[in-house]
Amino acid sequence: MILESIHSPADVKALGKEELPRLCQELREFLIDNVSQTGGHLASNLGAVELTVAIHRVFDTSQDRLVFDVGHQCYVHKALTGRQELFSTLRQFGGLSGFPKPYESGHDAFIAGHASNSVSVALGMARARTLQNIEYSVLALIGDGALTGGLAYEGLNNAGASREPLIVILNDNGMSINPNVGAMPGHLSRLRSKPAYYHFKKWYRSLFGKDPAKHPLYRFSHQVKTSLKKALWPGSTLFEDMGFTYLGPVDGHDIQRLCDTLTWARELRCPVVVHVNTVKGKGYSFAERDPGRFHGIGPFDPVTGLAKKRDAETFSSVFGKTLTDCAAGDPRVCAITAAMADGTGLTGFAKHFPDRFFDVAIAEGHGVSMAAGMASQGLLPVFAVYSTFLQRSYDMLIHDVALERLHVVLAVDRAGLVGADGETHHGCFDPLFLCTIPGFTVLCPASFAELRSMLRQALFELNGPVAVRYPRGGEGTFRGDRSDRPMVSLRSGTGGLTLAGYGILVNHLLEAARLLEADGIQTEVVKLNRISPLDHETVCQMLGDRELLLVLEDSFGAGCVGQRLAAILAEHGRAPKRLILKNLGKTFAPEGSVAELEHSFGLDAAAIAEAVREAVTHGE
Repeated sequence: MILESIHSPADVKALGKEELPRLCQELREFLIDNVSQTGGHLASNLGAVELTVAIHRVFDTSQDRLVFDVGHQCYVHKALTGRQELFSTLRQFGGLSGFPKPYESGHDAFIAGHASNSVSVALGMARARTLQNIEYSVLALIGDGALTGGLAYEGLNNAGASREPLIVILNDNGMSINPNVGAMPGHLSRLRSKPAYYHFKKWYRSLFGKDPAKHPLYRFSHQVKTSLKKALWPGSTLFEDMGFTYLGPVDGHDIQRLCDTLTWARELRCPVVVHVNTVKGKGYSFAERDPGRFHGIGPFDPVTGLAKKRDAETFSSVFGKTLTDCAAGDPRVCAITAAMADGTGLTGFAKHFPDRFFDVAIAEGHGVSMAAGMASQGLLPVFAVYSTFLQRSYDMLIHDVALERLHVVLAVDRAGLVGADGETHHGCFDPLFLCTIPGFTVLCPASFAELRSMLRQALFELNGPVAVRYPRGGEGTFRGDRSDRPMVSLRSGTGGLTLAGYGILVNHLLEAARLLEADGIQTEVVKLNRISPLDHETVCQMLGDRELLLVLEDSFGAGCVGQRLAAILAEHGRAPKRLILKNLGKTFAPEGSVAELEHSFGLDAAAIAEAVREAVTHGE
């Protein structure tokens, strides 16, 4: 096999042209075989095989800087840069990350996980290169989905005006910026990707010195060519109006044309956009037919394409069904998502109420602001968004929602630790920043029943901005509904020992209490249904004057709910004699299952029980 002989990009460069199609076929087989075992992002990687091989034929990513946008399509890059043997650990605890990570390899130029920042990051690298007088190429690889984010256009606008040598590769696998009509675009694309055309244009530019743009004759001929192209092929003008040279569209599965085009882009030494058309899921029929399902998928049978584990009911699906029911009874209820209709459980809502369903693409800030506008006119907008992506909306939450005290409901999905996607995707910040915004109510259901109740509370009983946060996946052993009060006791205890928490983590508290009971230690378990605002009287009544108070959270430590509870108790002279805050501290959680990560950070039932035993023993 050719792939077995590839240990670095140098090996890719050493291959003959006739060997490249076989390498691409083997890469696809490699991806399907490995991702079917571990799960991961498959369709996007299958579509980027030839493009990634071409990049490594033309560039040296140990020196040249390749910046991925989002990073869903980086698996082939990792396989070609010495990490093939690690793919059995893909997205596993202590294993290979599913996203680019500089700590893994010098070939990973920048961490990725969120969308639309690649052009801005790449421009920063290009400016640093110029200021330091170092020679290397800088590339930003961005998909058409990430190009729906506003930050991408901020980067493009500045990069085009900078005149810095920079290559933006647009991997277009579904959204056309402007449809190309007729034979002329294809003809021009073929002409522009031929080496003879490159050599002629390079020679022509050299006739006018180092800076041909200053020569009147060159400027005149360039203007004539540009005017003609705009008339025949308007699709390229968006980038050219920003200051880029536009190359493409190029067949993203034709390696030689890709290599020729990328070589020409490098030699132009100016801002260049290379527009590449690819097929998402290329080479695997199931992924080509259903690229959405194979975008991010768990382990599956590669022969049938079927998941090895059938999806059960989840917090996301319960949310979607409940919101659909609410919308059926109230025409003011609307749903908003940021390119995550499937992930947030809104496909059913979209089918039943298409006029009240809005997908704003990868534009969370816009989604929040649009929800604010809708709320200001009397609608009941619900923005369903992953916790990690909600971070991009912080200014809009303050300026457009909270200042106006608008009744916008946030359905914060994937709250807390989410598992295999790692540190860029854990939802560990929203309890910190949402609770700091004046007027925000933050509700934390611990069961499906509580999610149903709290969503209805958020829509029809509360005023102002409300967030309902819930985890990825299913519920635990606690399946009741105790959402009628801000704070409730789930289990009584003796000796002033109290375990407190919110959301699905109360399952660990209840299990820890059972473990401690076996040792003769009786602990109370208190569940916070609402983490903002915190009522001082209720906090003091239920948590004041304790011998020991342990607060469990899967958020970071600075500004966590436990610290806020401790401050309230101290302010009223009701502080516990011993306080234990169990959270992530200052450490970003890596890849791994939620259970593995909770155990690693001491957030599981066994660790909680052990912490209480030690405190009780030392206190005697």
